[in-house]
Amino acid sequence: MNPIHFLDDSYVDKIVDIQTADFLRKIVIFKDLSNASMQLIIKRIQTLTFKKGEKIIYEDEKAKGVFFVHSGAVKLTKEDENGNEIIVCMKQKGDVFAEACLFSKTSELYPATATMLQDGQLFYLDKVELEKGLHEYPELAIQMIRYMSDSLREMTSTLRDVALLDVYAKTVKSLERLGNKFNTSTTRWNIEIPLTIQEFATVVGTTRESVSRVFSKLKKEGIIDMKSRKIIILDMCKLCTLMNSAY
Repeated sequence: MNPIHFLDDSYVDKIVDIQTADFLRKIVIFKDLSNASMQLIIKRIQTLTFKKGEKIIYEDEKAKGVFFVHSGAVKLTKEDENGNEIIVCMKQKGDVFAEACLFSKTSELYPATATMLQDGQLFYLDKVELEKGLHEYPELAIQMIRYMSDSLREMTSTLRDVALLDVYAKTVKSLERLGNKFNTSTTRWNIEIPLTIQEFATVVGTTRESVSRVFSKLKKEGIIDMKSRKIIILDMCKLCTLMNSAY
């Protein structure tokens, strides 16, 4: 009998559900959900595919839902009064964004613009549906609070670095933080960060020229390289040593 006969729609749907559940279990807010609760979440999820450079949501657009990064990378940005873009944070596989719109009584708008840095796939949950889930499953609500608390702690640390460190220390610290985020393997070499120097400068909160001077020094020391609109950390161990001495 032809084995393809068994690959009917219901069988394929079950495989997709298992794969989706496996991925969601790796996201902190879903990892402790019961199987029954997970199945309800899966039924409410939409899968969206985006190309590099595509906008996902816009700052001050009406907030409709929350996103989970399945693959690729996303940058969240805000604009100043002159239209200059500032990168607020970056999201990688397993990260959540636009969660700030949940249960908000002061604003129903997205606080930042989200843009794909790489081709990728996102899971999307309607805001109303997710809020229902948080009401129905206390364990889901607790995990969401923990995730938002960790995100706030990371944001506070980043703001501290931007405000208090000099350009060299800020650059090294930001490289180390982003290197850990984008390191998809267990190695400490050739970690790619999908940002240009100009984009990285907005993360650090300084000028392109200032970052370029630090990058030139790090490149001469064999710690980083730049090519194809990417920053490559050649040796994370050396970078961490610099980070420790920068304070």
